[in-house]
Amino acid sequence: MRVVVIGAGVVGAAVAAGLTRRGAQVTVLEARIPGAGTTSTSVAWINANNKVPKEYFDLNHAAVWAHHQLSGDWFFPTGNLEYAVTDEHKELLDARVRRLVGMGYPVERVTAGRALALEPDLVPPPPGAEYVFFPIEAYVQPVRLLGRLLGAARDDGAVVELGAEVTAIGPSSSGVKVTVADGRTFAADVVVTCAGRWSEQVAALAGVRVPMLDPLVSGKITNGFLVTTTPVPARLSRVLTTAGLNLRPDGGGRLLLQALSLDDRADPTIPVPAEVSSDIMGRLPAVLRATEGAAVERAVVGQRAMPGDGLTVAGFADAGRRVYTVATHSGVTLAPLLMAEVAGEVFGQESPLLAPFRPGRFTDGSAGPPPTAARRPGQQ
Repeated sequence: MRVVVIGAGVVGAAVAAGLTRRGAQVTVLEARIPGAGTTSTSVAWINANNKVPKEYFDLNHAAVWAHHQLSGDWFFPTGNLEYAVTDEHKELLDARVRRLVGMGYPVERVTAGRALALEPDLVPPPPGAEYVFFPIEAYVQPVRLLGRLLGAARDDGAVVELGAEVTAIGPSSSGVKVTVADGRTFAADVVVTCAGRWSEQVAALAGVRVPMLDPLVSGKITNGFLVTTTPVPARLSRVLTTAGLNLRPDGGGRLLLQALSLDDRADPTIPVPAEVSSDIMGRLPAVLRATEGAAVERAVVGQRAMPGDGLTVAGFADAGRRVYTVATHSGVTLAPLLMAEVAGEVFGQESPLLAPFRPGRFTDGSAGPPPTAARRPGQQ
């Protein structure tokens, strides 16, 4: 089978690796360079912690385990520690824990002493704080994961074409033809679009409707600030989530910081305002010791690939089963799972995990409403 995969982000790389593993002849078309989209500006927190509805939770839960099975030096399965201080946050955290326990998701309520044993440089929050540990959660270095997946695809024969912006997708006598900006054409039996936040435009070239929220107009639903610090001598081994700041290690003593409450100011068309970086950095010493004097090494606006109803899109989008579309906000989490599940579907084996997420929901009226912005209760 000849397959053209459009997009060389982490999802496209995973799909290409899965297809070549099954013996497909794969060509990957990338308009820029691998990882130039959302992959390189992702928190890359591997979790199913607060994913709803249940079908979306099940998909992400399976993906967490897929990461554990794929594990390599890009993968850090050290869990996620969350604590709540306000009554609102405690109540919502308690409800989430009870729901997750009922669905078989590993989660532990821990004492303040246990939390400090997990993270010795944690600044103790006020007495009465409640702590929860999610032991199977992890973080990855996303570009290294991308390299692993794309490398596996290349090793099995995939050809990666860079600077190949797709301008047309249409039928041919033998299947489907993809045309790129310089006039070259690529023949395939199936095209798989994995174009991230450009999915709507790319799918439209094939006459397929896949609504995506526009990062230029959708504010904090699709945009968020990410700040990477200079190296600091602080001990942090895992994802740490609090009301005011989320953080994780980012290699070489650096930390990656996220403050969801500020994301309504995120604009991908301008640099991160200095006062926003200052605000985020100013929250750090109140959460983690030994971070005084840390400076900003990198500040970016991450742009999320968000389907119109917030849920993953996966499936054939045309009656002839020539165009398969994948679009998801949870790309880094889902990538190792999509590697097998999408490839199986292209080869005719329907995935129960992907069945609830077909692109046809946007044309038959069954798609849900647009998502609301992420937030932490009690955030400041």
